[in-house]
Amino acid sequence: MLIKRALLIGLLSCLTLEATWAKGVDHNVWDSLLKAHVSAINDGKATVVDYQGMARDRNQLKHYLQTLANVESQQFEQWSTSHQLAFLINAYNAWTVELILNGWPDLDSIKELGSWFRSPWSKAFIPLLGQTRSLDDIEHGLIRGSHRYNEPRIHFAVNCASIGCPAIRPEAYTGEKLAFQLNEQTRLFLSDRSRN
Repeated sequence: MLIKRALLIGLLSCLTLEATWAKGVDHNVWDSLLKAHVSAINDGKATVVDYQGMARDRNQLKHYLQTLANVESQQFEQWSTSHQLAFLINAYNAWTVELILNGWPDLDSIKELGSWFRSPWSKAFIPLLGQTRSLDDIEHGLIRGSHRYNEPRIHFAVNCASIGCPAIRPEAYTGEKLAFQLNEQTRLFLSDRSRN
């Protein structure tokens, strides 16, 4: 009887883990940080980040980044493509904020975090899916270069922390809402007459 019970508990644990793997990562911490420290401007077409507030809550950001770093490739591969893409967009945006905080407040531009020979976007410092990656690796390798997603709207979702970049969304991307979120980001960017 005890053996059957132990096997049943083990099976239920595996099924629960598999269901969790299929849904992706919990982005609630990142979502809370964005809602607290990103404000809409220009009738919602653009946003500004309160880096001072992000710096105060940096421990939460670091906790979220560690959650992302703990995801293994095998786990990632179990997710739907919408959950994978939401994970990668959030990873790009969260690590961009962390990069800015490394130089903040003595920073006028993200470009100051690069060098003559390497842009800040090509600097490998992100532990993600078993490798140390750069922001360029995430955007151009994992998202665009994989040909898995074929999603041009990501250009309106990844935020490079430069004035010419699309706005960072004041909420985390999720697999369940990804299509709506990408459509809205695209519409907001294209309707921003200061950029288009």
